[in-house]
Amino acid sequence: MAETNPSSASESFSDENAANATARIPATVEGMAVAYGSLVIMALLPIFFGSYRSVKHHKEQKESGEIPDTMSHKDAAMFPLIASAALFGLYCFFQVFSKAHINLLLTGYFFFLGILALSHLLSPVISSLVPAAIPNVPYRIHFAQLDRGEESGREHGEGREIISYCFTSHDVVCLACCTLVGAWYLMEKHWIANNLLGIAFAINGVELLHLNNMVTGCILLCGLFFYDIFWVFGTNVMVTVAKAFEAPIKLVFPQDLLERGLEANNFAMLGLGDVVIPGIFIALLLRFDHSLKRNSNIYFYVTFAAYLLGLLLTIFMMHISKHAQPALLYLVPSCIGTPLIVALIRGDVKAMFQYEDHPTEEEEVPAESNSKSKKDE
Repeated sequence: MAETNPSSASESFSDENAANATARIPATVEGMAVAYGSLVIMALLPIFFGSYRSVKHHKEQKESGEIPDTMSHKDAAMFPLIASAALFGLYCFFQVFSKAHINLLLTGYFFFLGILALSHLLSPVISSLVPAAIPNVPYRIHFAQLDRGEESGREHGEGREIISYCFTSHDVVCLACCTLVGAWYLMEKHWIANNLLGIAFAINGVELLHLNNMVTGCILLCGLFFYDIFWVFGTNVMVTVAKAFEAPIKLVFPQDLLERGLEANNFAMLGLGDVVIPGIFIALLLRFDHSLKRNSNIYFYVTFAAYLLGLLLTIFMMHISKHAQPALLYLVPSCIGTPLIVALIRGDVKAMFQYEDHPTEEEEVPAESNSKSKKDE
């Protein structure tokens, strides 16, 4: 997914807010502290909970025998180029076409995605709160393709399966509740609704987007390291798109909350790419910790702390330079360098780079060679 990763000090949520008749109140030291502290907390929570959910998801995949599509080294190397093309394409669209029309389409698209992401996250919680009077009835949507004349197959539901989705009546209640949040965002574009959907996107991203091994993760992060630097420092493309893009793909928090309350409009923001991309790498390290079976998650915790320090350094440099900062400039070295140093000290470098979530099966030795070896014996 192409991400716009601005970490600007006090950019408006949209150009419409900047043109509002109500002037923005300058940020105070207290207001900035509240805003940046809140952004840091909102960035840490999806990584922490998403990483532990990824361990559970990985375990379920192994138990079910599911073999997911994993990112290859080539895919990781190509991802920054694809992201650059998507980012520049959005920039051109905003320059040529009406921002209102583009944002209307994007808002509708992320409205449905946000509801699904929030439902996946909150389903266990809402299900536990549903009154016992509402029975938890299971349902299944089955869609299959049948050949012509297969009347018996139509009767028994056979054929090439295309869609098979199972859900319960409690899931329907959860979907209805999450739709209310989506409708709130759709109608008001309120920053709280934006953050609820953004955090749901981030947690689901860290949980479900698995890096298979350390090498792939390093290639991906290093490529996006240069991607972020170029599009933030080299051009105004990323900042322009971020300011014009009205979708819950960034976390925002008002710096004038203490003065204006929930109607505040002087926002600091952090792109979800600066959360999800390092987050899937940190989640990989947690799964590596579990594979060592040492009852210690040292690689996860030291890298999690390194991410926090990198994020704080981003905010510090932003205030020193008075310019939007590419957060991955500081996050990538800290997230890659820290676990490598710890692995070097503990002698786990080889094990770290040999670990794979889903190991590729070794080629089977042909039967003829086996028989020959037995004869030789």
